[in-house]
Amino acid sequence: MFKESNRALNPIERWSEVLFGLIMTLSFTGTLSVVSGGREEVITMLLSVVGCNIAWGIIDAVLYVLGSLSERGRNLVLYKAVRSSTTAEEARAIIADAVPPVVASVIQPAELDSLRGRLSALPEPPERPRFSKEEMKGAGGVFLLVSASCLPVIIPFLLIQDPWPALRVSNGIAIVMLFLGGTMLARYAGFRKLRTGLSMVLLGLVMVGITIALGG
Repeated sequence: MFKESNRALNPIERWSEVLFGLIMTLSFTGTLSVVSGGREEVITMLLSVVGCNIAWGIIDAVLYVLGSLSERGRNLVLYKAVRSSTTAEEARAIIADAVPPVVASVIQPAELDSLRGRLSALPEPPERPRFSKEEMKGAGGVFLLVSASCLPVIIPFLLIQDPWPALRVSNGIAIVMLFLGGTMLARYAGFRKLRTGLSMVLLGLVMVGITIALGG
């Protein structure tokens, strides 16, 4: 039976969502140092942060579903193209284009023909990809990551009445989150942990600065 592939959030996708929510949050907290910094301004800032992250969490979740369905739709198109190919050369080219280049460079024609035969033996595929539980889970994960990423950064403002110490603690937490996210990516991609973590801190701060400068 033809099964549509499951599309779980990999570490890069998870960290990308957290980074997006974190930058959104820092673009608000980063402006607190140039305003009066009273308690009323802090509350307004916190409400803006939560509302903005929730809104973008919803938007990102919808985009995730569209991207996931489009990806599976493309895979279905390639699968049907292999089944309907009239020559072995045509099928080999389609399969070779569908796999990573490093794999395509070492796979032999006989192996491509074997894949074509096994694909052709499968039952008739569905006409189009359908919304599944995997999209629900993935979309929910995206929403939670974007929305909840602001919580560690805004908690100091809830616990510390004076906004200036709260801001310093909040910035420290954000830096730690950026560094830990960088080390997570380093483990996944085989990079150096310390260098990647520090680079992620620098990149995150630069992106926040650009966002604030452009009025984001």
